[in-house]
Amino acid sequence: MMIGVYILGAVLAGLGMLASGQLKRKFAKYSKVHLQNGMSGKEIAEKMLADNGITDVKVIAVQGQLTDHYNPMNKTVNLSQVVYNERNAAAAAVSAHEVGHAVQHATNYSMLQMRSKLVPIVSLGSKYMHWILIAGMAVVAKFPQLLLAGICLFALTTLFSLVTLPVEFDASKRALAWLKGNNIVTTEEYTGSKDALKWAAMTYVVAAIGSIATLLYYVMIYMNRR
Repeated sequence: MMIGVYILGAVLAGLGMLASGQLKRKFAKYSKVHLQNGMSGKEIAEKMLADNGITDVKVIAVQGQLTDHYNPMNKTVNLSQVVYNERNAAAAAVSAHEVGHAVQHATNYSMLQMRSKLVPIVSLGSKYMHWILIAGMAVVAKFPQLLLAGICLFALTTLFSLVTLPVEFDASKRALAWLKGNNIVTTEEYTGSKDALKWAAMTYVVAAIGSIATLLYYVMIYMNRR
């Protein structure tokens, strides 16, 4: 059974690399599909915010690639340079997706609220979790409670991964509906935006499955400690 867990872990790692690589390829592909309306990622984000009546969120540029995110603490839509300045289907998809999170925040979307509450707990727990798990496996026969504590901490990160899924899917749904409903993109541009967001979502799906599998691995060690 343990061999099966290792095989599953290797498969999931491979799927993770595949999804991440495919996302980068899709982003590069749809970065070449230039928007007929000529709007930049920044302009699209600002228009979507305005159309949703959101006036207290700023759109700013950040360094890196695929570093785009919405920060509910300071109410900023953070777009990487290749999204903030560019005028293509990939930039439209990413900028609208991040504003989708801002809309979730403004409308008190329950799953986003739950994820936000988990962030400080998961951040604190992750600092000690791996050390506790390693130590717990080393002394599991004599002191199983330590491993159990590590499992509980890891379960929180798994819960965070699972809660993240509906949050990300909903943000993409809001983004695509707005892009299409307001004629921001053409049919071809919409297809590219939708495909890019689909592969972005796949990275979260693989991460969640991997987290579940890893949690089960630690649980099995705990259950078979004798």
